[in-house]
Amino acid sequence: MARIELVDLAHAYKPNPSAPTDYALRPMNMQWNDGGAYALLGPSGCGKTTLLNIISGLLRPSHGRVLFDGKDVTNLPPEARNIAQVFQFPVIYDTMTVFDNLAFPLRNRGWKTADINKRVQQVAEMLELTGDLKHRASGLSVDAKQKISLGRGLVRPDVAAVLFDEPLTVIDPHLKWLLRRKLKEIHHELKLSLIYVTHDQVEALTFADKVVVMTQGEVVQAGTAQELFEQPAHTFVGYFIGNPGMNLLPCTINGGAAHLEGSSIPMSPRASAALNGANGKTTLGIRPEFVECEFEQQPDTVPATITSVRNLGTHYLAEFKLGEHTIAAKLRQLSASSGAKVWLRLPADRTLYYVNDKRVA
Repeated sequence: MARIELVDLAHAYKPNPSAPTDYALRPMNMQWNDGGAYALLGPSGCGKTTLLNIISGLLRPSHGRVLFDGKDVTNLPPEARNIAQVFQFPVIYDTMTVFDNLAFPLRNRGWKTADINKRVQQVAEMLELTGDLKHRASGLSVDAKQKISLGRGLVRPDVAAVLFDEPLTVIDPHLKWLLRRKLKEIHHELKLSLIYVTHDQVEALTFADKVVVMTQGEVVQAGTAQELFEQPAHTFVGYFIGNPGMNLLPCTINGGAAHLEGSSIPMSPRASAALNGANGKTTLGIRPEFVECEFEQQPDTVPATITSVRNLGTHYLAEFKLGEHTIAAKLRQLSASSGAKVWLRLPADRTLYYVNDKRVA
């Protein structure tokens, strides 16, 4: 296991990059602690796999350094970095038994037979493969083959890190949930350093201790699930995390209040002070979970019209028209239908403000 540091790291596929858009990975500095579970989260094409391949040694960065426990490994090939990588589709030996597939990495490193048997049995039990150990891999389902791939990545206890590149894509949805839980249990038991690439926020937030959110080659925030949900540092994080994502409304700031569509939204003194003199595009952000709905005008409310209501069993998901903008809310109760006039409250302590997409207050 290793502490992984990315120092002034960036990557461009074209020579002499000058603009941010020239980079597949924009300049970053980051540290991942020994034994931690991390996720790289973002949409397709945001640079997640590029970053993973740089860490593994499959790709050499055009700028910066990669350190394992303080040692510069930037120019070392994958086999010299002592890492394990699990890919999107199963990478196994079909003609071998499940046992031999799991044992293969250990035999290559000269492990004793008794130690191999013990370790393979331990990993197989964790992944519920014990009953298949004597079967050839070729006869198993895709789900089982991918579990073998996971096992091959986890079987070596001395690896610097185990890298997962969307490993559950081909897995049945119900089994995917079970495997996520199992990987979490394995991490707590084995204390391996794990880095998990995914575009699925549920996978990332349930698996990782810390999630690194990426868009257009840039790391826009790294934090816990609670930090990403309650304090998104960038409008992209607010939009991408959550179902539905954060309401993002353009506004102007004046007189200690946010103004949008002819309505005035009270601000906390702290937010007002932080935005004093800020230049650029200003955006108000609030999670649907924190929007409140009233049927009579109350202090600090703004008028709106219901445009849709869905009863999702545990809550109502409603959409409102606020001037020309749409705002979503998750409500425990809502005894009204489309077209009704209501008043919305956006609590000041739950409302965030962004200038040029970056959180200011």
